[in-house]
Amino acid sequence: MTGTIDHRAVHDERHSVGELVSQASEQLSRLVRQEVALAKEELAEKGRRAGRGGGLLGAAGAVAYAGLLALAGTGVAALSLVLPVWAAALIVTGVLFVIAAVLAAAGRSQLRRATPPTPEEALGSVRADVEEIRERAHR
Repeated sequence: MTGTIDHRAVHDERHSVGELVSQASEQLSRLVRQEVALAKEELAEKGRRAGRGGGLLGAAGAVAYAGLLALAGTGVAALSLVLPVWAAALIVTGVLFVIAAVLAAAGRSQLRRATPPTPEEALGSVRADVEEIRERAHR
């Protein structure tokens, strides 16, 4: 979270080392709390995506199971009745499998977006903060 360090203007007054250390400690503590809050939020979002993806994959499994049942019904209908009945059952089976494929693809996409479960934005922000602190320390 670059830009979160309190930049108080020094008005030609000198601060003691103790005051400077105290200010640095306070600012660092605030920065760490903000970075932890960002990491928590990022991990929560990834958890929500993983939950959605898992739910969609579960739905895809349920619809695929119904498709298998319909396919079995189609086979029975094909053997016992004339062409129009089993043809209709076959069409229903095909539609169910298409729905299952769409749900599976959507669920897989959600799971891919949720991994890896590392807070990448927060880590990038911490790296930027550390670099900013290093630059200021070398001045």
